Amino acid sequence: MDLNLQNKVWWDYIEEDLQELLVASEFLANVVKSWGGDMPSGSKVFHDYSFIVFPAAKAYEGFLKKVFLDMGFITEEDYHGKYFRIGKALNPYLEKKYRSGESVYDKLVKFCGGSSGSETSKRLADTLWETWIKCRNLVFHWFPDEKRAITFPEARDKVKMIVKAMDMAFSGCKIK
Repeated sequence: MDLNLQNKVWWDYIEEDLQELLVASEFLANVVKSWGGDMPSGSKVFHDYSFIVFPAAKAYEGFLKKVFLDMGFITEEDYHGKYFRIGKALNPYLEKKYRSGESVYDKLVKFCGGSSGSETSKRLADTLWETWIKCRNLVFHWFPDEKRAITFPEARDKVKMIVKAMDMAFSGCKIK
């Protein structure tokens, strides 16, 4: 998998530890691919390839926090604290009574799309949310009745989805 990470417009924007996490996901995917990944015969090296996604998902979390801070959507205290939750802040379905002021989702739609928000900015906010759910929450959490093991191709797709969401966020809100 070649993500061309160093050529991304946001590469120098993120901290070195986030860069290293993304490189780790790319490296793990390439190592597993060299072993045969999901074999054509149906046999697998591993039952679950979520370990490939974990570093990229962690980098995505750091990237979003940095973007939200730089855009003025969260405070320094939120950024450095242990209580700010991206899943809550980005959730478009969270009931109004649980939103502290406007949610980051709402702020994204408004900031990136003008006063009323445009379809493009809503798509950006939805993409960031969907990526968070599919590539972070559903990969990280385990429940007895939902074993959510992912295949090697699914792991690669999730890493690519994270990178694409970062591309979209960086260009969609014209972050400098």
